[in-house]
Amino acid sequence: MTHVWYAAYGSNLYARRLAYYLEGGTPPGTGHTYPGFRDRTPPVRTTPLTLPGTVYFAWQSQVWTGGVAFYADKPNNGWPTGTAARGYLLTRQQFSDLLTQEMYRIPGEAPEFDIDEVLHAGRVQFGPGRYETLVHVDDLDGCPVLTFTSPWDTATVALRKPAARYLGMLAGGLRESHRWGAGQIFDYLAGLPGVHGNWEPDELAALAEAAEHSARGWPLNPHRSRW
Repeated sequence: MTHVWYAAYGSNLYARRLAYYLEGGTPPGTGHTYPGFRDRTPPVRTTPLTLPGTVYFAWQSQVWTGGVAFYADKPNNGWPTGTAARGYLLTRQQFSDLLTQEMYRIPGEAPEFDIDEVLHAGRVQFGPGRYETLVHVDDLDGCPVLTFTSPWDTATVALRKPAARYLGMLAGGLRESHRWGAGQIFDYLAGLPGVHGNWEPDELAALAEAAEHSARGWPLNPHRSRW
C-alpha cells in the first residue's frame, strides 16, 4: 500500500487551500507559513466523498476568529450524519507530511507517523492537540481513507460559531468539490453543530449564494495550482 486517501472536510475542501500544505507558503490572512511537502507532486486523484458521522465547529481559532471544523465519526448525541468531504490521493509520505504540518512540525525533521497503526486500530491519538487524532474512515479503490480530528467527546465539547470568512471557505470548497448549488450548500451547513442556531438563515443563504456565483473563489497567490 503506497497511497492513502486524505479526506478533507474543512478548509481543505478547497484544493487551493491544500496547495499551501503541499507547496509551502502563507495563506492570505493567516500569518502562518507552511513549509510544504518534501514531495510536491500534486495528488494522483481527487474525488468527492461522503463520510459517516458529522462535522461540528468548536475551539476558538486566533486565525479565523471563530470555531473551526472537526469530524466526529461516531457522534453519540443525535447529531446529523453524512459528512461532505473531498478525497485527495496522496503517497504515504505526503500524508505524513500533511499531518506533521497540522501538528506545527516540519516534515523531515519530525519523526514519521506510523500509518499502519491506524489501519489496524481504526483510530489513533498521536497527541492531545486539535488535529492529532487520526481516523481510518473507510477504504476506496484499495486505499484507506484517512482523516484527522480532535480527541474531544462530542457529548461535552463546547460548540463555537464559525466566522463568515471560514464558513465561506467551506461553502466554496463544497461548490468546488461536490458541484453543489446554493440550496444544497445551505441545507448542509445549516444543520451542522456550531452553525445551527448561531447563524441567521438569511445570512447563511447569502453566503451559500456567494459560493455558487463567485468566479474567483478564495484568494490565493497566482502561481498556486488547482489540480
